[in-house]
Amino acid sequence: MKPINHDGQRRRLLQAALATGALAGFESLLPAYAGSPQRERRHLDATAAQVPGGPPRDVTMDFDIRRENIAIAGDEASAITINRTTPGPIVELWQGHNARLRIHNHLDESTSIHWHGILLPFQMDGVPGVAFPGIDPGDSFEVNFPVRQAGTYWYHSHSGLQEQVGQTGPLVVHSAEDDGINADREYVLVLNDWTFEDPHRLAARLKKMGDYYNFSERTVGDLVDDVEQAGLAATMRDRMGWGNMRMSPRDIADVTGHTYSYLMNGVHPDANWTGLFEPGERIRLRVINASAMTYFNVRLPGLTMTVVAADGKEVQPVETDEFQIGVAETYDVVVQPQADQAYTVMAESMDRSGYARGTLAPRAGMAAPVPALREQPQRTMVDMGMDMDMDMDSMDMAAGDSGMADERHEMGGANRSAKMSGMTHGEAEMAHGTGAMMEKAGPVVARHGPDHHGIGNVSVASVERYRLAERGTGLEDVNHRVLTYSQLQNVQRTQDRREPSRTIEIHLTGNMDRYIFSFDGVKYSQSTPIEFPYGERIRLVMVNDTMMEHPIHLHGMFMELENKQGDRLPFKHTISVLPASRVSLLVTADEPGRWAFHCHLLYHMKMGMFRVVRVSDQSGNGNV
Repeated sequence: MKPINHDGQRRRLLQAALATGALAGFESLLPAYAGSPQRERRHLDATAAQVPGGPPRDVTMDFDIRRENIAIAGDEASAITINRTTPGPIVELWQGHNARLRIHNHLDESTSIHWHGILLPFQMDGVPGVAFPGIDPGDSFEVNFPVRQAGTYWYHSHSGLQEQVGQTGPLVVHSAEDDGINADREYVLVLNDWTFEDPHRLAARLKKMGDYYNFSERTVGDLVDDVEQAGLAATMRDRMGWGNMRMSPRDIADVTGHTYSYLMNGVHPDANWTGLFEPGERIRLRVINASAMTYFNVRLPGLTMTVVAADGKEVQPVETDEFQIGVAETYDVVVQPQADQAYTVMAESMDRSGYARGTLAPRAGMAAPVPALREQPQRTMVDMGMDMDMDMDSMDMAAGDSGMADERHEMGGANRSAKMSGMTHGEAEMAHGTGAMMEKAGPVVARHGPDHHGIGNVSVASVERYRLAERGTGLEDVNHRVLTYSQLQNVQRTQDRREPSRTIEIHLTGNMDRYIFSFDGVKYSQSTPIEFPYGERIRLVMVNDTMMEHPIHLHGMFMELENKQGDRLPFKHTISVLPASRVSLLVTADEPGRWAFHCHLLYHMKMGMFRVVRVSDQSGNGNV
């Protein structure tokens, strides 16, 4: 039995008191924070999310890193703050000008700041043990570089688990040219997951029991329902399949709302962060997923979003109603509310265990209805990396005279595969007789054997699929538009049109039962650098042999996602690789140095899903 989370119970009681009007006055706009209202008001003011703008200029800015008690998420906690806030202040830079950023460590431990997505010399990238030694207690470190790009980015600690306890912040770079977006207002929306647990204790719990925070596992009642729908043999086969994979179809998120509070700009949902507008204005929302472990589904009921940038880079505008944002990704969207009313900004965790929420409104104090959490999604046979056709053939052979072969014949087409994979009845019906399940899953691009896998991997996907045209987990069947990677198209033509000189294939591997994650089954401590010869055009292929998403981040260089957009491939610094999928990206190795390459799920990175990409210097001697 898992222990009761008393902190979580306390927060829920406080939130219930707020919801029933038990708190009045200023507190009626805020959760029941420890400390004075004046203290909380100061914290909210300090994390103001409107992007000021102004004339282009060089920027000098100081970052004071401290450990202090703050009011956050309905309680008081010890956090690592930047200039006394979390998230830290907006860093505004201007393309074509210079940035001088000075970090002062007031902690009793080493620290760092990584400028996520920013192009700069590798010695300033902020990764201890890779780019520099780290910043010792009492020391300072200065980053000084010309700003070569524009867009929405962020910054965070790359030391230990400091990112989990508040050391993150937004970074906006204004374009040197008119980007054509013509926004009347701009807000950053920083999404975080906050826990009152010590993150090292949280990591230890995951190491002992990978599903420690998952309270939605299948029950005996689910078993009975599945037997009634699919039959005993199919249900037992499904259970054995998941057991062999050391996974559950309800393993959507490693860390859930059981311990996490989900915050928008550092504010609890009940506090209702609010961005003001005048009806008819074009509002640019710079959405940053600065969480440690949480994917979010973002929507504004009643408003169409136009996606204009991904990971800081402009894309051809795409109208949509919802998008899934992986950890460390950023999306810029434009909305244009016409009515004199409030609109909810809903950021629902992918596993539906909680949400961050804010409001766009003409006046302070307004609110709109908050959508109910939707039903938790489930993993499927596709996520398992199963070859549906081959699997069905083997099932026929195993069925023999039991009547299962007749049942398979009666089920028909894609519905057969759906039912045998343990999918829900609704999904099976949708796929019936149309081949929709196979099309929805994406074509099989490779069948795979056991190469590229070390001891740190529990399974190998039988097939690898192209899944860039698929909606994110849990959004497959919503009745509105959802952004997919396949829709992203660069506003500029590909500059480097050379054929790749080499292909590097990397497998994302892990064992959820033992909570081990790695590349090619090898932990970082046992790995060697991935070599990118300077100046070469590299095709980087990633194959996800696990049954969960991994947001993979390459420092120092942008990757061009091969998403069938011809010579308009979009740039990405972080790519969410779906389970049992194969993605291909192009990289021009023109940034000499040692660059981190890792999963941006914080606890996966710390458990070993981390490597170094080494780009030899321009002389080609590889001495970086």
